[in-house]
Amino acid sequence: MSTRSSRTGTSPRVQEIATDLRSRIDSGEFAPGEKLPSTRLLSEHYAISAQAIARVIALLKAEGVVEGKQGAGVFVREWQPLVYRPQSEFRRKAPDVDVFHSLLQAEGRDGDQIIEVAVEPAPPEVARRLQLDEGEQVAVRRRTSLVDGIPFSTDDSYVPAHVVEGSEWMTEGSVDRGTNQVLAELGHELVEGLDEIYVRNPRIAEVDRLQLPTGTPIAELITTGHNTDGRPVQVTICLLPGDRHVIVYERRKYAQ
Repeated sequence: MSTRSSRTGTSPRVQEIATDLRSRIDSGEFAPGEKLPSTRLLSEHYAISAQAIARVIALLKAEGVVEGKQGAGVFVREWQPLVYRPQSEFRRKAPDVDVFHSLLQAEGRDGDQIIEVAVEPAPPEVARRLQLDEGEQVAVRRRTSLVDGIPFSTDDSYVPAHVVEGSEWMTEGSVDRGTNQVLAELGHELVEGLDEIYVRNPRIAEVDRLQLPTGTPIAELITTGHNTDGRPVQVTICLLPGDRHVIVYERRKYAQ
């Protein structure tokens, strides 16, 4: 009978050491951002070969527990999440502060956005939610949000192109009062949002855009915003890396 794990292709001893190192990290013996002992020291501590320790580290990297830094060694992944509150979109806020910067202010963090605007055929998943014919033209604002210099999330909003043609919604760069306010001024105030959350592994283009380390899952939040007539006006697709966000929803019981 094979002594190797049929599930992972690694030996039980490698799995045992990975579990032990994981426990030592969870207990705080190795703190977030701290460098792990060298391969030689780990090999001596666990009385196992350097090649086996390399497999242990590969497992922990794949799980997102540790990360390698070129020429520096292996470090415990740091966890400094930003609290993301989807309901904040409908909260009263200062007229000259958009949702992203309101979020940063609440968390005491420093950040910026890279924003690109285009008109293109609607992707199938967007066309379906906006009740458009597939390929009908939509305007899209692609935002990459950086916090403390690190890409933290993406936030891509789609609306039918004819709704925002010639408006400030199409501005390259930030709109201080927020694009939802622009939609309201155009007669399409967003008063209801349907949120869908999918937790999955990122695609290659998403790994590049968000500079994701190996083993980082993402939460994909797709919000369809409806106006006062109940018509879907905007689809926003947010990608939130699992090591950088906590998604918080508030619920309230209303009187019957």
